[in-house]
Amino acid sequence: MKIGCPKEIKPQEFRVGMTPQAAHEAVAHGHEVLIETNAGLGAGFTDADYQAVGAKILPSAEEVFATAEMIVKVKEPQAIERKRLREGQVLFTYLHLAPDPEQTKDLLASGATCIAYETVTDRNGGLPLLAPMSEVAGKLAPQVGAWTLQKANGGRGVLLGGVPGVAPAKVVVIGGGVVGTHAARVAAGMGADVTVLDRSLTRMRYLDDIYGRDFKTVYASASNTAELVAEADMVIGAVLIPGAAAPKLVTRAQLSTMKPGAAIVDVAIDQGGCFETSRATTHQDPIYEVDGIMHYCVANMPGAVARTSTLALGNATMPFMLALADKGWRQACADDPHLLNGLNVHAGQLTYGAVGTALRLPVIEAKAALAA
Repeated sequence: MKIGCPKEIKPQEFRVGMTPQAAHEAVAHGHEVLIETNAGLGAGFTDADYQAVGAKILPSAEEVFATAEMIVKVKEPQAIERKRLREGQVLFTYLHLAPDPEQTKDLLASGATCIAYETVTDRNGGLPLLAPMSEVAGKLAPQVGAWTLQKANGGRGVLLGGVPGVAPAKVVVIGGGVVGTHAARVAAGMGADVTVLDRSLTRMRYLDDIYGRDFKTVYASASNTAELVAEADMVIGAVLIPGAAAPKLVTRAQLSTMKPGAAIVDVAIDQGGCFETSRATTHQDPIYEVDGIMHYCVANMPGAVARTSTLALGNATMPFMLALADKGWRQACADDPHLLNGLNVHAGQLTYGAVGTALRLPVIEAKAALAA
């Protein structure tokens, strides 16, 4: 198979869809790997690194899209990239369709088969291709939140860990999954007073057993959430419903109860955000203020640490990418129901229920698309 990897064009996105290691594996499997020139530079990989493992360098994204049978990316295709997709082509990347009707419309019109990293599952009920970036984003959240809290950036001027005689900042993490756990660990490691809100008693027991000395857990009722958010210096939104739009858990009205200059970090922004006042921002212009509360809502947070993120993502996606290339998408998905769960769009039809619900569009079952 001809596997193409274009350079990412989303603002300040420095990751790349294929590492030289992944390219090496694909070439060893007998596939042709086509990399757009300079696609890996942001993550520290040169064209020579790819050529050394047998990949071919193409001068433009147009040629990559026109030649490749499967496109491997990181971020959702931008408008110009969606126009380059064609019927029968496979797209393997993050999509986050639920809050993005325009992208969904374009992918349906393209006729391509689109498999989303974020809805591929594993036998334990996890999301193996989302987890690496969730880990990165979770660890980054307290770091960027601490920066947002600095007075020069509009924040309260509070040091996360405090100093002797001065209390540390209060950090509330909404959601105790992969993002929330890593965010809580790092915030606690920075010396903050951390509370994690979640609705799963099983998950909270686990967090309490493992991290009970580092941070507290509280059941995420509406009243508990409101009370803790009002007391917080920083609130990190870390809620995920796989493939679906994130629930709005903090309203605009609640901002008036928060401390002036408090920071909100919405890691769920890729799925629409879990704060009513969230809107996607970029690394170039990451924060904005609403009613005196500073919002950090960068939609590709892991892009800030592009090399670490690219290597972590490449380790996770490589086996699935090779299966798709070795067997073709139909056989690969037939053999692996967890990969089939990643199928979001095929031949003009939507195949993921949560996206259909969010966008009020008709959906067919992925198994039906596979059999068609």
